[in-house]
Amino acid sequence: MAAGIGQRMRPATSTVPKPLIKVNGVRMIDSVVDALQFNGIRSIYVVTGYLKEQFEDWAKHRPGVRLIENPYYDSCNNISSLYMAREYLGDCMILDGDQLILNPAVLDPRFTRSGYSAVWTEEETEEWLMQAEDGIVTSCSRTGGKRGWQLYSVSRWTKEDGEKLRRHLEQEFEGGNRQIYWDDVAMFCHPEDYELGVYPMQKDDVKEIDSFEELIQLDPTYSKEEPEQ
Repeated sequence: MAAGIGQRMRPATSTVPKPLIKVNGVRMIDSVVDALQFNGIRSIYVVTGYLKEQFEDWAKHRPGVRLIENPYYDSCNNISSLYMAREYLGDCMILDGDQLILNPAVLDPRFTRSGYSAVWTEEETEEWLMQAEDGIVTSCSRTGGKRGWQLYSVSRWTKEDGEKLRRHLEQEFEGGNRQIYWDDVAMFCHPEDYELGVYPMQKDDVKEIDSFEELIQLDPTYSKEEPEQ
C-alpha cells in the first residue's frame, strides 16, 4: 500500500512519495520488500498513486515487484488501494509501504488464521487498539486507549477470508463508501464475518512514521528542513 500523498510528512514528501523516503539511508519500502523476500515471499504487489513515476524507476531494480496504479488515491481513502488490488487477496499479507520493518521475523508467512500484528501496551495510545480473548479480537477502538493490543499495518489473510474481504471491498467501495480505511471493512463494517487473531510482536520490530516530527526523531538529518504549516 503505497499510494498516499503523505501530507503530514511534508516537506519530505513534497517531491518524493512517502514510502520512498530514506530513513538513515534506507528507503522505507525497501525495508518492507527486503523483509518479505527474506521470508521467501516472491509475489509482491505495490499499489501506487502519488508520484507514481518514481515507483516505476524504483521497481526496475526490485525483481519480482509488480505495480498496481490506484487512480482514486487523491479523492478516496486507502480502501481504494486495496480495492484496486482485490484480485490478489487470499493467502496473502497486506502491509503499508511507509513503515520500517526492523525485524523480518514479523513477516513470517506461516499462518492459519487471519489477523494483525500487534504490540501489547499498558500505556495510553491514540492508535487503533484491539481487545482480545484467547488470541481472538473481540473489539477495536479507532481512538486508542490503554491496556490492549496496538494494531500495526501488518496483516495476514487466509484464502477464505481473502475472498470474503474482496467481496466486502466491492460492496463498500462500489456502494459509495470510499472515505474509510480498508481495515474498517473487516473490523467495523462486517465484523460478524471474520474471526481475526492477534500476532504478538515487540515495539521495536516495526516503526511506523506518521509525521515529519517522527521522521526527525528517527533521522535527525531532516531537522535541517522546515516543516510545512
